[in-house]
Amino acid sequence: MDTGVVRIIYGEGHGKSTAALGRALKAASEGKRVFIIHYLKGKMEAEAQFMKKLEPEIKVFQFERSDAPYESLSPEEQKEERLNIKNGVGFARKVLVTGECDLLILDEMLGLRDAGLLDAGELEGLLDSRSREMDLILTGRTMDDSIREYADEIYRIKSEK
Repeated sequence: MDTGVVRIIYGEGHGKSTAALGRALKAASEGKRVFIIHYLKGKMEAEAQFMKKLEPEIKVFQFERSDAPYESLSPEEQKEERLNIKNGVGFARKVLVTGECDLLILDEMLGLRDAGLLDAGELEGLLDSRSREMDLILTGRTMDDSIREYADEIYRIKSEK
């Protein structure tokens, strides 16, 4: 039985989501089932429409209803959006437990920690619930040392110029 790989792609530079998408394309070309769940980015209308073209090989999920990224919302709008984000985290937990895909990408999951929407214990609980055959990619700007032990591979994206 294969054991899945946990990859963390983090850093202040651009390209984390793009690197994860490259992994998704590679996995889909190998006949694997791929799910991507986006967090904190708003609806991403143009990107979402393009990503629909990749279905059914790559399924993309967004739970946020606002057009704008979470960090640019007013406190009232953020309060409303928190419930949608929590639903997205619940969906991720279900996918992790059931193993209904071969590769799960939790895009900006690490950002939920930065935004105070997920504590370290919740994140570790998610990682503990993962079906061991599933590959998992987490992206975000910062990485807690508490999840380092869960990772098989860690990539830090950094701009040089």
